[in-house]
Amino acid sequence: MRVSHRPAAVRCLTALAFSLVTLTGCSGEGDGQAADTAPVTSAAPSASADGTAANTGADGGAKPDGTSSTAAAPWAGTKQFVQIDDARTGDGGTYLSVRPAQKKAHPQFEAWVIVPGEGPYTEVRMTEDAKVTLSVPLGDEKHPASYSQADFVSRLTARPSSARSPLGYDLSFDGEGRVTRLQSLYTP
Repeated sequence: MRVSHRPAAVRCLTALAFSLVTLTGCSGEGDGQAADTAPVTSAAPSASADGTAANTGADGGAKPDGTSSTAAAPWAGTKQFVQIDDARTGDGGTYLSVRPAQKKAHPQFEAWVIVPGEGPYTEVRMTEDAKVTLSVPLGDEKHPASYSQADFVSRLTARPSSARSPLGYDLSFDGEGRVTRLQSLYTP
């Protein structure tokens, strides 16, 4: 008598498929707790454009898909909220000394309060065509206005070092970790 193992195999595969469907359905999708969207442990959190903390990996950056980026370009393809300690031009480009920070809405005014970050600053390069928009106190107006990279460098470096820490900037990075957009936040 020959015993067929096919029905047992079909039952096992059916049970496995049902288990996977059940686990996938319980991943929390729709209730904000999906396993694949869980935050990455952060060594240096920074705030995103809406003021919420953005995830960064242990090397200082995270790609949009949640994987760590290389140390050579820690913020490649991301948006970061940072403090800028210094800026310079040279070697055919503009360089910024940055570190992650956080921003919070001002409790009384339509402005931001900057929460300084901790740790060392990292030098990043701006692209040749990077857009720079500044607001008071670095710019002339409350609302962002366009400035050249050279104007930004001269305005920042004209301020004493102690007056730079309360300033915050939204930066956008290209896939190589270069700054493509810099916007200062209005602070009273």
